[in-house]
Amino acid sequence: MPKTREQKLFGAAVLKASFRLRGALESPAFKGIYPGVLRDLELEDADVEAFIEAHRDAVEEAARGKQT
Repeated sequence: MPKTREQKLFGAAVLKASFRLRGALESPAFKGIYPGVLRDLELEDADVEAFIEAHRDAVEEAARGKQT
């Protein structure tokens, strides 16, 4: 079953937030993974950032490995 746009945004947002929380947005790992995720999910970084802003608590909890 294909993922909804919201599910795709949540996944990309959790990925980005997990790197952000570790202070690793400039890491080779993030720079190597994130652009491919955006491409594969057909998302833009600005959309992911807007999703993070709108759903910060849930995204950060998931990025820390906690269930909401």
